[in-house]
Amino acid sequence: MTTYSLPELNRPPAAEPHTVYTVASGDLRPAANVTCWPTQEKLEGDLAAAVTDLGWKLRRGHAVDEGRGHGFIDSQRAGIEVFKTLPKDAPLIVVEAVWQYSHHVLAGLRSHEGPILVVANWSGEFPGLVGLLNLAGSLTKAGRDYSVLWSADFTDEWAREGLRTWLETGTLTHDTGHVRPLPPLPQDPETELGVALARQLREEKAIIGVFDEGCMGMYNAIIDDEFLNPLGIYKERLSQSALVAEMKKVSDEEAQAVRVWLDHAGMTFHTGTDEATELTDAQLLSQFKMYIAALRIADDFGLDAVGIQYQQGLKDTVPASDLAEGLLNNVQRPPVLSRDGARELYAGAPLPHFNEVDEGVAVDSLVTNRIWTAMGLDPATTLHDIRWGEEYDGRFVWVFEISGSVPASHNGGYDKSYSMRQPPMFFPLGGGTLSGVSKPGEIVWSRVFLMDGRLHVDLGRATSIELPEEETRRRLDATNHQWPIMHAVLHGVTRDQFMARHRANHLNVAYAPDAETADKALRAKAALFAELGVEVHLCGDVTL
Repeated sequence: MTTYSLPELNRPPAAEPHTVYTVASGDLRPAANVTCWPTQEKLEGDLAAAVTDLGWKLRRGHAVDEGRGHGFIDSQRAGIEVFKTLPKDAPLIVVEAVWQYSHHVLAGLRSHEGPILVVANWSGEFPGLVGLLNLAGSLTKAGRDYSVLWSADFTDEWAREGLRTWLETGTLTHDTGHVRPLPPLPQDPETELGVALARQLREEKAIIGVFDEGCMGMYNAIIDDEFLNPLGIYKERLSQSALVAEMKKVSDEEAQAVRVWLDHAGMTFHTGTDEATELTDAQLLSQFKMYIAALRIADDFGLDAVGIQYQQGLKDTVPASDLAEGLLNNVQRPPVLSRDGARELYAGAPLPHFNEVDEGVAVDSLVTNRIWTAMGLDPATTLHDIRWGEEYDGRFVWVFEISGSVPASHNGGYDKSYSMRQPPMFFPLGGGTLSGVSKPGEIVWSRVFLMDGRLHVDLGRATSIELPEEETRRRLDATNHQWPIMHAVLHGVTRDQFMARHRANHLNVAYAPDAETADKALRAKAALFAELGVEVHLCGDVTL
């Protein structure tokens, strides 16, 4: 008789009574984890004080690693090992004061049987709110129940009551009365346009080029082919190594011509000579080669949109992709010729780029590009992180901010745009941004996401406003001063409603010349998505 050595199954400990456990998902980049750890420690201390005051005990689910200088779960394997030691049915809080990689904890959260709460500090210093929203979107896609909560320090009554409710019941709901299903659309030119473009997309099909999926563990940013193909959208799966190989084929003279064009257009480059801390001419030359290489590969494959992961793949190989991304998204941009010099590639049009290969943004940018172009509007789009916000002059003004990939037209032109070196803790090889302050005007915002096994889209209106220079500087200094910023006032959506509803860290934005045109463009967009079978939700004060 054969005797096999059977594995001994893990037996997690039993949950202690009236005890809540915590975990902290972090970055994969050691420099970011070490830099951000003091802020995380403060949030954990604030939360512990609030939990204790409410009569509960708090137990951290994993130790601080003094050797590494932080207490974050910094890999998927580390997360799996941590969850082996946690009681499966215990109430669990994921505490986030920083940007985090959702896949570090997703495996454990999928199989956890107790209630889950994700909390963040209301602060712009590090992207803790962005991390919370990405994990929320990932859990939504995974079909896992969870609750969310945010506070500056968990001493305010609103956050305390929310925490009390969750501790006592295991659930916490927020007001999302600003969201409503799409009503029947009027029979008008905008609806007709949206339907016609949807049918064209489904019939003629489009290709999005994906330079490596799964940027920074953003599980929610991956949309399977089974959801995309019925829309008429197909993926061309590309390797970032191919992008680097193509960059090597671009001559210095071609790259320098991009720089000359941008200099003539009035863009400002804040350069120096220290590669470790400053933006250098050599870094910029590499970025311009990436811009040219991306267009040539897109032309090779007939791409309708393109996304470059960069993190983690390229960060140790070449400077940041952001400057190239912002150039791609703009109508007016440095011309790029085919390899034989016979054709200008994508002449007079943007090649929509979805930053961090967020495929929800890919769908949205592609759709927006076609509607805005058909309506004779500037089709430049970009995504922003929902970074933070505060009241100013009686209104809540959001800080929408991304790592440097806005199109110049969103800033009012290249002469109002600038480039600074990316923060070393995120971008070790540097590279510049395409940065600026978003111009005032009417915008349509949107988000495509997966929920309950199907595609959804939230659509809303907002106004990008101008703030005094000193307030803009304060907000930039409170976040990342190198990055482009938009001061946004949402229409009919409060801060907490937006946080409670949004299923991603990103949202897509596009400008319209006035409120009436913005409403028309939104109506066409709603009609297009509805025709494609996407579940459409209107958010806030939307006029159809």
